[in-house]
Amino acid sequence: MAEALRIAMWSGPRNLSTALMRSFASRSDAAVRDEPFYAHYLRETGIDHPGREDVISAYENDWRKVIDFITGPVPGGKRVWYQKHMAHHMLPHIDSQRLIDGGLLVHAFLIRDPADVITSYTKVHPHMTLAETGLPYQVDLFHRAATATGKTPAVIDARDVLIDPRRTLSKLCAELGIEFTDAMLAWPAGPHPADGNWAPYWYDAVYKSTGFDTYKPKNERVPAHLEPMHRKARALYDQLAAHRL
Repeated sequence: MAEALRIAMWSGPRNLSTALMRSFASRSDAAVRDEPFYAHYLRETGIDHPGREDVISAYENDWRKVIDFITGPVPGGKRVWYQKHMAHHMLPHIDSQRLIDGGLLVHAFLIRDPADVITSYTKVHPHMTLAETGLPYQVDLFHRAATATGKTPAVIDARDVLIDPRRTLSKLCAELGIEFTDAMLAWPAGPHPADGNWAPYWYDAVYKSTGFDTYKPKNERVPAHLEPMHRKARALYDQLAAHRL
């Protein structure tokens, strides 16, 4: 049997991360995992997210044990383990080099135009920080993974996925060394067994979906007080976008 492929897909908030997890969950050869560092992030930051105490009590809080888990046996003995990670969950004290050492994880990156991320996120959190975009960590891990492997990690842009999901996911699968399947383009509406227990608060749009939405430009202006942060985010995004498939 071929060695298991553990895909660590690093995204920021307000992206297609849950829809992409649904896409991989539709593969018969894949297991998926939803934001394994979230409980630790909530406990350490004290941030007041909906259902935070339920998340903290239900999931592993020790980042070391989380890393042991996601680099360990693949659930169900599947060939592919797709892990949905939020880059901003990786707090500075976490020894993220452990995610690279040993080559047990294949790192890939999902990005989105930061103006779209910021204008969406700030509707519920008006004072977004650069760290909360996830981009500083994405760029750092991208370069470290490239150095360790001698290969450019796969980068996909949410806009490209929505414009042509078949083409973009075919390129992603080819880069990861697996075959694309049409099953990745559709999924049943409603919750999925692998969803975190925070899903009822955040996944309403995905619950209603049966596939990727059609791309629609947002054309919203970044709030003036966040424009300096937006410029920094854009510079980081551009570094990754230069490598998108």
